[in-house]
Amino acid sequence: MIRSRPVFLSSPLVALPLLLSGGLAGCGGRTEATTVPLAELASRTLTYTLVDTDLLETPDAAGSHRFTVTFSQADRGCTRLNEGVVATFNGQPMTLNLGGVVDTGGRDSCEQTQAWLDFEPEAWAVEPIEDIRVFLEEPGGEHTVSLILRRAKTKRRFAYQGVGSGTTLRRGQTYSYLWEPVEEVPGPAIVTLLREEGRAPATLETTQEEGTVTFKLPSATPISIHLLRLLATTPGEVAECEGVEKCEGSFVHSSDYEVNVAQ
Repeated sequence: MIRSRPVFLSSPLVALPLLLSGGLAGCGGRTEATTVPLAELASRTLTYTLVDTDLLETPDAAGSHRFTVTFSQADRGCTRLNEGVVATFNGQPMTLNLGGVVDTGGRDSCEQTQAWLDFEPEAWAVEPIEDIRVFLEEPGGEHTVSLILRRAKTKRRFAYQGVGSGTTLRRGQTYSYLWEPVEEVPGPAIVTLLREEGRAPATLETTQEEGTVTFKLPSATPISIHLLRLLATTPGEVAECEGVEKCEGSFVHSSDYEVNVAQ
């Protein structure tokens, strides 16, 4: 069985922008933030990120199943949203960081306005596909920021395509996995294989036709238990973007499988 070690395969979360953990941008000599209403975000960019990473070794890792929206900073100065703004995700309350100046190790930094929701992957797997609807509203509903992503609320996975369960892979054989939901077409997938007790994963050569990712297991692969990971991103489809200058982002998914490599 794959045993967790810090030197194993790096989590795909590590490579994601700092925005997923409330990333900081330098503020130089600024020590105060200007408090602004939602209307001030009209000239900003909203960046959305859906992280759906099924990590075999650390399934409950913070941020492994999270939807985040982050707002770009103003061209000049550091800003913080007014108190009382509420952010919701399909009616559920989101955690909202209003932004502003924070002290990080004796240095003032400017924290971006950000909202996020951690979701239950098991629940999304059985619930019907629906749009993601994010709203930020002020008391009294004077101003609203809205983002709707078409048919984006669903569990993603790479499904094994072949005979058997896919738990045993043979050297020199070709294998395929299909991105689901099939109506989405992900970007180029990255497939890695890490031997049990190994320190560095091997990246496998792949071919891809829409959502089907195919690779050949190298003949020199050691006979052992391995961690197989498939990772890809897709931009999603923005159906509505109101209250900001533009909306952009991506969905990130990875599937981990423990496989036995045989002759």
